[in-house]
Amino acid sequence: MPYAGSRALEAPQALPIEQDRLAQAAIAPIASGMVVGLGTGQRSTRAMRALAHRVQHEKLDIRCVCTSLASEQLARQLALPVVAFDGVETVDYLFDGADEVDGELRMMKGQHGAITRQRLVAQVAKHAVYLSNEDKVVDQLGSRALLTVVIIPFGVASIRARLRNLGLSGVVRTNHEGDALITDGGGVVLDMRIAGRDVEELAAELDHVPGVVDHGLFLHEANEVLVEGKAGDVRVMRVDSN
Repeated sequence: MPYAGSRALEAPQALPIEQDRLAQAAIAPIASGMVVGLGTGQRSTRAMRALAHRVQHEKLDIRCVCTSLASEQLARQLALPVVAFDGVETVDYLFDGADEVDGELRMMKGQHGAITRQRLVAQVAKHAVYLSNEDKVVDQLGSRALLTVVIIPFGVASIRARLRNLGLSGVVRTNHEGDALITDGGGVVLDMRIAGRDVEELAAELDHVPGVVDHGLFLHEANEVLVEGKAGDVRVMRVDSN
């Protein structure tokens, strides 16, 4: 089966690195001596390319940990100094993407199927910045994006039955050939609608379902979110923002 997190990252938009305001804002706080978490997805790809440019031209002395096999592959292609997360206790700075974000900086993630690794890195990050665009800023999570739930392959039918008891009915994510996508950690990905649900309550319920490895509700990970406008402008959302 193909691996969801191992798919090639999406090509970033055709924009010179120096003019990519979102990518530049994402990497501006990075300084020599830092351990940097590299996110997964299109916007993270843009930030990784901008970071590689800084490393090359400014001789930044950093170490990078990756949130997916795909981001690791790209980081190595860009000659970013990658170290194994196994030996890292804390990350100084993380940038990653968000599929949806609300006014309290609660997010939905999971488009690339790498949420377990993304959460593990986020949990040890001193400062976590997420990249999104204005179309993904919503009043209520689940308004547009589907919730990603990763489950173990053993007992798929029974786990899905438990989820249905919570009012969650989803489909197994597949590729164009119809094969189930498998995460970097070996999990099966389910996508489901949660419009109208209390996300804090739902996250707590999912955390106690046997067989659920992780889910795409990232409710307390973000320190700030950088939101890209249609003209390429960037605004910053913080927890204390009005």
